[in-house]
This record gives sequence, structure tokens and C-alpha cells, in this order.
Amino acid sequence: MDQVNDTVVTEFVLLGLAQSLGARLVLFLFLLLFFVGIILGNLLIVLTVVLDPHLHSPMYILLANLSLIDVGLSSTTVPRIISDILSDCTVISFRNCMIQMFFIHVMGGVEMLLLIAMAYDRYTAICKPLYYLTIMNPKMCVLLIVTAWVIGVIHAVSQFVFVINLPFCGPNNVGSFYCDFPRVIKLACMDTYRLEFVVTANSGFISMGTFFLLIVSYIFILVTVRQNSSNDLSKAFFTLSAHITVVVLFFAPCMFLYVWPFPTKSLDKFFAIVDFVVTPVLNPAIYTLRNKDMKLAMRRLSQQVTSSMEMT
Repeated sequence: MDQVNDTVVTEFVLLGLAQSLGARLVLFLFLLLFFVGIILGNLLIVLTVVLDPHLHSPMYILLANLSLIDVGLSSTTVPRIISDILSDCTVISFRNCMIQMFFIHVMGGVEMLLLIAMAYDRYTAICKPLYYLTIMNPKMCVLLIVTAWVIGVIHAVSQFVFVINLPFCGPNNVGSFYCDFPRVIKLACMDTYRLEFVVTANSGFISMGTFFLLIVSYIFILVTVRQNSSNDLSKAFFTLSAHITVVVLFFAPCMFLYVWPFPTKSLDKFFAIVDFVVTPVLNPAIYTLRNKDMKLAMRRLSQQVTSSMEMT
């Protein structure tokens, strides 16, 4: 479905995840099950944090925002992928492709900043416990969230304004099952080497820098705890291991998708599914199954729901 060179591209062709009907059905059920888990698991965290006064602290407010972002990030791609799996014609309009790319990078940018904010929150709580309530006050919490959203939007807009004005008049096969800046830029009818470098620097190098910054900050926290009290080291490591797991799951696919110079379709599919499907569904499990306060809050919430149902 490539367009002729003297026409303007009005739609893009996406890559199918599987060819055989059996593989399509398995993927359809897998993605549908995981997407339902993403929606229910993350919204349960948001609802628990909102309704339980014991969780009205910066750490859980940031966690609730992270859950909302996970829902948003998955919703940009997964519903479309699910609907395309059983279809023989995986075509997306130019407008919808641009919208998808924009919101992928808004949500991704916000999540990146939220993970930094959560790392700062844990640093303050573990390394400066006496000043925690002073530093991480409600105003600071709101400021961190607003800053994450502002920078996320700037991150997306800074790439979107260049791509939306590119001339597309030739091939329209994206070579992936969703639209993203590096893939779509290559289809433009002009030399895009500089623009590709800008996208790599904006998304890839920033992801790498943020990832290493977060890992170094967690190591610094553990070293500080060990110097002050070796007895608290295991407790701090247990607390931070959940954050480290989320950081690795989020940033590893990003670094591969935007920095790795030899992309292959199989690895591209794998890491994209990890980013949009696996990580968002694992986040609720990581933060609830390993967190005593969250488990207690969910138990209280379930008891309240049960008692209200019995009264009615």
C-alpha cells in the first residue's frame, strides 16, 4: 500500500504481530487479559490511595499518579493492537498516527519524571528522615507532579512540531505495530538525518541519562544507610528493590528502542510489548504485594465495600 511519489500520504500501514490465526488468537487473549489487568490493577491503586486517609502521603500520591500514567501509556497503543490482531488490514490514518506518537511521548516523559520524583522521595525519607515532612510537604508534592507533566508535554511537543510538518509522499509502511517518531521520520520525503539525531538525543540519550542517574541515586542511598546503620540496610534494600525493578523494566526497552543502532523486528516487538503491556501490569503487583501499608489499605477498602453491600 505504498503511495505514489507525487501523492500525499493520508494513512500508514502498521506491522502485524503474527501471521497464523492460532498465534493471533493467543496474542489477542494475552493482550486482552493483560490490558484488563492494567486497568483494574492501576485504578485499584488510585482508588485505594484516594479513599484511604492513611495513604495521603507524598510516596503514595506519587504512586497513584504513576498508576494513572501506566493506564494512559497502555491506552495509547494496546487497544489499537488488540483490534488490529484479528484484522487483515492494519492501517492507521495520518491524524491518528500523529496523535498516538504525541501521547506516547507525553506519558513516557511524565513517567520518567515521576520515577525521578519517587527516587527523591525515597532519598529524603531514608537519608533525611527528620526533615522528610518539611521537605516533602504537600506543596512540594504538587510541584513535582506539575513539573513532571509540564516537562512531559515539552518533551513530546519538541519532537512533534518537527514531525507533523514533514513531507510524506512516498512509502507509508511504518515497519512496527504502532507509530513512533523514529519509524515515521524515516518515511519522510527528505533527508532526515539531523532530525533522527534530535529524536535519539531527546528520547534515547535522556532515557539513558535518567536511568543511570536513578541507579546511582539508589546506590548512594544504600551506601548512606550502610554508613549510618548496617541493620537498616536490608530494610532499605527491600524498599528500594521495588523502585529499582520498575526503573529497569521501564528504561531498558526505551534505551533499546531509541539508542540501539541495529534494531530487529523481533526484538522491537518484544521490548515494545514489555513497555506497553508487561511493565504497566507488573507495577501494581510490585508496589502492592511488597508494601504492607498498601495491603492493609486494600483490606480496609474491601471490608468497607463488603459492609456497605451487606447493609444494602
